[in-house]
Amino acid sequence: MSSSSVHRGPKPPNLLHRAGKLYMRRLGWRVIGEVPRELDRAVFIAAPHTSNWDLVNMLTVSWVLQVKMSWLGKDSLFTAPGGVLLKLLGGLPVDRSGPHGLVGEAARLLREAKGGLWLAVPPSGTRGFKDHWRSGFYHIAREANVPILCGFIDYEKKEMGILDHFVPTGDVKADMDRIRKAYEPVKGKFNDLKSVIRLKEEG
Repeated sequence: MSSSSVHRGPKPPNLLHRAGKLYMRRLGWRVIGEVPRELDRAVFIAAPHTSNWDLVNMLTVSWVLQVKMSWLGKDSLFTAPGGVLLKLLGGLPVDRSGPHGLVGEAARLLREAKGGLWLAVPPSGTRGFKDHWRSGFYHIAREANVPILCGFIDYEKKEMGILDHFVPTGDVKADMDRIRKAYEPVKGKFNDLKSVIRLKEEG
């Protein structure tokens, strides 16, 4: 990937960028898609999630794309001895019992983050089969008015990266139809564990 495609949001250290490229090359994976240069904040979803290796691979692809990925965790986790390490790995402490709730707090972090923020929000919530996705990623993106980036891992083709990105319109079914179309051909490591791409709000 050329340096001209590097976006202007938060970036990982160059050492991780080089390590990610080496990992991909050694294992025969390809990165698909690019990050718009003007994009400095977004909700990043990754699917399908069927294996513990998904986390390792998505972190790696974020390094190759020169993106520093952040994620949400209970504030109590960050007061433990390992809290500093969790922050170094992109963790952001949130008070889930706060007056604005998790969605509101995440949206605030996205709006106010200096230098931008890429927030990873797992839509399935588990690596096992579920008949729907959690809708938090969608509502966070709507409230913060930021794009959703469709990250993917295709174990059959040995490809990972970004399939699509768009700002959600509020028409839940139309937006989810777009996401379903993007992910339809993607094969997970254990494909029979793929969760159904549907929000409960769709009925």
